[in-house]
Amino acid sequence: MVPGEQGQRRDVWAFYALTAFAAVMYAVPGEWIPVLAPLRLALLTSVVAAGLMVIRRLGRGEPLYLDGARGWGLIGFSCLAVLSVSWAVNAEVARFTGIELLKLTAIYLTVVNVITSGRRLAVVCGSIVLASVVTSIGVINWYMVGENLVEGFRARWVGVYADPNHMAMNLVLVVPLAVAFVARKGSPWVWRVACLLAAVLAVVAIVLSHSRGGFIGLSVAMGLWAFREKRRIQAIVVGSLFVAGLVVFAPESFWARNETVAAFHEDASAMGRVYAWQVASRMSLDKPLLGVGAGSFRYAWAEYAPPEARRAYVAHNIFLDVVGELGWVGLALFMVFAGGASGGAFAASRSKEVGWIARALSAAVAGYLTCDLFSGYILSAHCYVLFGLAAAAHRIARSAEVTETVAVPGGQAPVGSVGAWEGSGHAA
Repeated sequence: MVPGEQGQRRDVWAFYALTAFAAVMYAVPGEWIPVLAPLRLALLTSVVAAGLMVIRRLGRGEPLYLDGARGWGLIGFSCLAVLSVSWAVNAEVARFTGIELLKLTAIYLTVVNVITSGRRLAVVCGSIVLASVVTSIGVINWYMVGENLVEGFRARWVGVYADPNHMAMNLVLVVPLAVAFVARKGSPWVWRVACLLAAVLAVVAIVLSHSRGGFIGLSVAMGLWAFREKRRIQAIVVGSLFVAGLVVFAPESFWARNETVAAFHEDASAMGRVYAWQVASRMSLDKPLLGVGAGSFRYAWAEYAPPEARRAYVAHNIFLDVVGELGWVGLALFMVFAGGASGGAFAASRSKEVGWIARALSAAVAGYLTCDLFSGYILSAHCYVLFGLAAAAHRIARSAEVTETVAVPGGQAPVGSVGAWEGSGHAA
């Protein structure tokens, strides 16, 4: 086998491993199939994908694509978290958080280096949609049998889905992706039915979580997708059907919990968020530049919380969490990363090649970040995979535009115009 063919094969296998990781993220087989637990499939598939990608790059003498300012923003953010061990309130937790962020940075960079074509982007998004069916069914089943319900009525599942709010926000990003496949003209009817089923089950699971942030995030995501989709009439019809289903089938407890927003002073959960936001504000005033250290929000709670806030909460807002733990320096780096990836998805929405999936990704990002305004999970792999997909869509769209712009008579572009594509496995 010649070196070029070997590198191409590694690239393809890296893509397969990344697709498997995206599926494992939702299906979490190691959490409910005991024999698979020791394999740590999420870690295994992510390491294989990253390893093959790096080996291929080194073998061909190609530099690792770091995704410009947003990639460097994430790298700087992760390094800052590691360095915060030296000033953190809890050094051990800061060390753990920093190492986990480095792992998530590696996942992000793997996504933007491996997903180099519209086909690959669609396949990974499709694997997420299909695997989410497992999560949704698990949540619905636990609710039906009354197993491990939070507060006696809030559904959840295993692993990272044990928190109803975390579960809901991770399923929110699935819904616009699923409906984009449903609305995609020319897709096989079997696949469109499967995606429709995935979307319906995800909405049901979100409703059963009774997550107020999840409901708001879902509404933002679907409203944005319907508004920006080119086939707007069809999009509005699909969105209306989901709203109608929500109104008809949501249990009374769902609406009752959402109505407590108006009387948040009497709601312990809502007041916990208010206290957490007050704590974040005081942390920022006390240590504005570098914060109290990565992962140390709850460990610094007693020093900054008002007297009536006896229980320590997480920040319940990803941006306030970053401000409290890593200060304004950390927030600036995180905003470069998150803003760049989000803006990339919106910019790619105009692309002829990936516009249809980029519009779904931009809606998913908006919905996910809306949920994170009420939750705040800085160590969620779903976040970095989603942003990675958004950034990959932007890169694919930009490369396609360059190729079209500099095309010469005869339909071929000069070699220099596809430099970013050289050896990328774009045709795979």
